[in-house]
Amino acid sequence: MPRYLVIVESPAKAKTIKKFLGTNYEVLASNGHVRDLPKSQLGIDIEHDFDPKYITIRGKGDLLAKLRKEVKKADKVYLATDPDREGEAISWHLSQTLKLENKDSSRITFNEITKNAVKSSIKQAREIDMDLVNAQQARRMLDRMVGYRISPLLWTKIKRGLSAGRVQSVALRIICDREDEINAFVPEEYWNLEAEFDVKGKKKPLLAKYNGSKRDIHNEAEMNEILKQLENAKFIVKEIKKTERIRKAPLPFTTSTLQQEAAKALNYSTQKTMQLAQQLYEGVDIKGHGTVGLISYLRTDSVRISDEADVAAKQFIKESYGEDFVALEENQGRTGKKIQDAHEAIRPTYVEFTPNDLKNSLGRDQYRLYQLIWKRFVASRMQSARYETTTVKIEGNEFKFTTSTSKLVFEGFMSVYTPEEEEEEVGVAFDSLKEGDKLDLIQLNKSQHFTQPPAHYTEASLVKTLEELGIGRPSTYSPTISTIIGRRYVARENKNLYVTELGEAVNSIMKCAFSSIVDVNFTANLESLLDCVEDGTINWKTVVSNFYPDLEEAVNNAHVELDKIQIEDEVSEEICDLCGRNMVVKYGPHGKFLACPGFPDCKNTKPYLEKIGVTCPSCGSDIVVRKTKKGRRYYGCVNNPECEFMSWQKPSKISCEKCGGVLLEKGNKLVCENDKCGNIVTISK
Repeated sequence: MPRYLVIVESPAKAKTIKKFLGTNYEVLASNGHVRDLPKSQLGIDIEHDFDPKYITIRGKGDLLAKLRKEVKKADKVYLATDPDREGEAISWHLSQTLKLENKDSSRITFNEITKNAVKSSIKQAREIDMDLVNAQQARRMLDRMVGYRISPLLWTKIKRGLSAGRVQSVALRIICDREDEINAFVPEEYWNLEAEFDVKGKKKPLLAKYNGSKRDIHNEAEMNEILKQLENAKFIVKEIKKTERIRKAPLPFTTSTLQQEAAKALNYSTQKTMQLAQQLYEGVDIKGHGTVGLISYLRTDSVRISDEADVAAKQFIKESYGEDFVALEENQGRTGKKIQDAHEAIRPTYVEFTPNDLKNSLGRDQYRLYQLIWKRFVASRMQSARYETTTVKIEGNEFKFTTSTSKLVFEGFMSVYTPEEEEEEVGVAFDSLKEGDKLDLIQLNKSQHFTQPPAHYTEASLVKTLEELGIGRPSTYSPTISTIIGRRYVARENKNLYVTELGEAVNSIMKCAFSSIVDVNFTANLESLLDCVEDGTINWKTVVSNFYPDLEEAVNNAHVELDKIQIEDEVSEEICDLCGRNMVVKYGPHGKFLACPGFPDCKNTKPYLEKIGVTCPSCGSDIVVRKTKKGRRYYGCVNNPECEFMSWQKPSKISCEKCGGVLLEKGNKLVCENDKCGNIVTISK
């Protein structure tokens, strides 16, 4: 019997695939990339046609030795890495490292890890697609050039440890530009007017808004003039209009829309969303079924769905909700923007596995993300929701007021899924009104408002902007955002992203010296060139060789022309025990710590303890955030170990009304730490 070797990236994926194949198949994992450019140098031979210098990644020697042994035993090798540029490049590197050119080997890809998909891919085995590989090589080399040529400049001009990146620098600029907009924003005053009318037979009054153009009343003087003209006005129902409004079913998730919706609905970061999605894709142990890949491939910009999955979903909807709920035609969505369309949208691999069926087999976070994906996919195959909308126009002394109400006529997809940000406002029913009716005015309510500045970016809105501008691709959104937060160029507070002083300094240098690299259109155009490399219409080395000379010239000029920028360390209230200076906050490999500013004369350091603004109930000192040896967060007294107070839950600034003890935050409730008290306070949203 012939022996076959299948090589994938991760052990979890290997475990899932193994059960689909016979005993003559061995499935092993490469644990991601096995070769890369060296960390200690640029790794690109500028003088000789920009040839990359690849080396084996440190720590991969033993794994490669094991793979070589298995390759010798096998009659045929299948390279089954992920179905994208990165996966294609990993397969190529494996082929080179394991010397598969003289071995019977093939490349296989599958969009979902199911028995049918895996077995079908083996029947459709192919050669490695070098256009895909070259697109990845070009991206890697462009990123390396930007990082390794500009980062040392930042070390010289600002401080060591900083980095520049081809995509991350543009993302930083986008956030900085929004910050500038917010800082430059000047609020404008406007007033709203609302009328309350009595409707016979209804307990609640009918509320109607003044129908001038939006923000038509600019100040209180204008408002008072309108109110004066409305004195003793007779109000009549001038028009009642009924229309049907269609709310289309949503499209299934792409990488971008999944990250956005998970942030809004579940409060997940882009990084957490992708980690959980990767686990669901590679396979989870399901009771009674073994290891099962639960969703299709997670890096995609397409909303396309396979015919097989479409049929299965519509059959499920027909049996579970009724034939009236099945979509008759597919919602194609917008097709104007450039998409790669290499893979299907993100969907469950088995639609019959409902979230409730899997609840006991998945972790809480996995379950919530799977539920979101499952509901969105099923909803995308369902009929639109239909509303009956009634609009009433009211007139008094030639001033017009308008109100409307909506009544859900047919739930359609909303029986399964309602997007987080879309909740219908339903007003008072107007069934007792008719045109010509006179209405009794209860009162007129005036309110002053000011226009608001643009909102700060969140991770979700930044991903949406990057996608709309054509910057990056599905696989790059999460690492780009993680990098600018990890480098402390951007701080995340209450979901919002704020630029730090360090981020402003880096952005200032990048805009001044490397305007093209942080130019949105230039970066988007470069992404299009990489797509052309993938299509085989442009040589990858042409893209690289055209890019480098301008970069090199800009770096050389910047070294000469740019002034050094001084970033001051954050000064703390902690006093140095050795010399009496105020210690400053520094950043090390393991996070923040306190150091004496008198270094190197004074080398004193201390742990950085983040205060939460709550005093210890035992000794009255500050409560700080601490971590166990394994990294789990808890809250303890700053005087530990002398004071032993600790809590896994965050103590609230509010004291218990019953016993005066500490209230602990648990979900949307505050619970007294004193078990004998038992006081529970619900936190209002």
